[in-house]
Amino acid sequence: MSAKDFSDHMSDADALMWNIEKDPILRSTIVAVGILDAAPDWKRLQKRFEIATRTIPRLRQRVLSPPLRLGPPRWAVESDFDLNYHLRRVHLPPGATHRELLDFIAPIAQASFDRARPPWEATVIEGLQDGTAALVMKVHHSVTDGVGGVELLAQLVDLTADAALPANAPAAPAPEPLGGTDLVRESMAHTARRVMGISSRVPSVAIETATSAVRDPFGSTVRAVDAARSIGRAVAPASAPMSPVMVARGMGRRLDTLELTLDELKRAAKAGQGSLNDAFVAAVIGGLMRYHDRHDSPVDQLRMTMPINIRTEGAEAAGNHFAPARFGVPTNIADPVDRMKAVGALVKEWRQEPALGLTGTLAGVLNRLPTSTTTALFGGMLKCVDFVTSNVPGAPVPVFLGGARVERFFAFGPPSGAAVNVTLMSHIDTCCIGIVTDTAAVPDVSQLVADIAAGFAEIVAIGAV
Repeated sequence: MSAKDFSDHMSDADALMWNIEKDPILRSTIVAVGILDAAPDWKRLQKRFEIATRTIPRLRQRVLSPPLRLGPPRWAVESDFDLNYHLRRVHLPPGATHRELLDFIAPIAQASFDRARPPWEATVIEGLQDGTAALVMKVHHSVTDGVGGVELLAQLVDLTADAALPANAPAAPAPEPLGGTDLVRESMAHTARRVMGISSRVPSVAIETATSAVRDPFGSTVRAVDAARSIGRAVAPASAPMSPVMVARGMGRRLDTLELTLDELKRAAKAGQGSLNDAFVAAVIGGLMRYHDRHDSPVDQLRMTMPINIRTEGAEAAGNHFAPARFGVPTNIADPVDRMKAVGALVKEWRQEPALGLTGTLAGVLNRLPTSTTTALFGGMLKCVDFVTSNVPGAPVPVFLGGARVERFFAFGPPSGAAVNVTLMSHIDTCCIGIVTDTAAVPDVSQLVADIAAGFAEIVAIGAV
């Protein structure tokens, strides 16, 4: 990553996630937890983070929002950046268990960021059983998405325990003296340039569209109708979750983890004639089916959000390059192979939706509304989602942090209004599954996690035959 990889202005999609946090239930915080075989070398880790903050401009930038929303929020280098605020070290009582670690991390994941500082934090946690430790990375979703987050983490890890650090760190990015008046002028100028950029393309787009309509009037009409219908499906209003059980929403969060081998899930996917993601989602659905049956409330369908990666080659490492597909999934297919095939067909269909390419445009429309209105409209839609699934490829080879080997890496995605978020992150040959649950929606979280684990066991059994 270099300075050219980062734009100073938030995209409409990133700004939307930043603005709707007026409702704390909609906070979009990403938390990644690396389990280390030993406590890292603190001085070495500090130096690695110092170099990273000089190499990756975003890590030293805070968000500036112009008054009256006269333009998009802007990233600007903080004039008083303090690494000691962002990188911390704590000790739990000796022999602390994995469960105690997750319970300690949960309030960290829930807490909002200090908006006067760059929105990220890292905490080294020592004192775990067997001499292990953990590194907790907490990043606001407006900084990057899951794939970009892996690229960011790549700047912090080494491929060997004793890898040499760069002798000379790059110069720190210079702060920008943007006062209130300067910020308004600069933001308005950016908005004007963006509008002019769109306007300059209108004639060519209009000519191209008109030519297409003359050559193929029926096809052009069909494409326009398809696009309109696709947008309608993407933003279809909903008044309540589909689940009759996971209904309430609150600010409490519980973190849980599951593990299985990457080979197990790949074999299951192959046996079911699907992708690894199909097997993953089918397993989560199987767990939710069990949970609803346990509560004597079987359902035929639940509403799921799945981020679909639209990152293109050469895209900025920072910011978000995904489209949130929100759609109903069947929860009445008992056979795991049939369920996997149904999931694969649905995901394939949604990947082709024209509306996914218009995510930024739709976010731009919402951002032009008053923040309270945007939060109510978009927040109401998100709170009607039952669950979120996300699949992020992680490190395929061993990596080290401060000289300590990373044994596992779990990603905990934000529910963002849903009852539960289940995120799979591969680490070498292990599927590390992070589960974040809204405790108001699911008061018996342990039972839900046990049911999701049973869902994975059912899917894995397909490949073991």
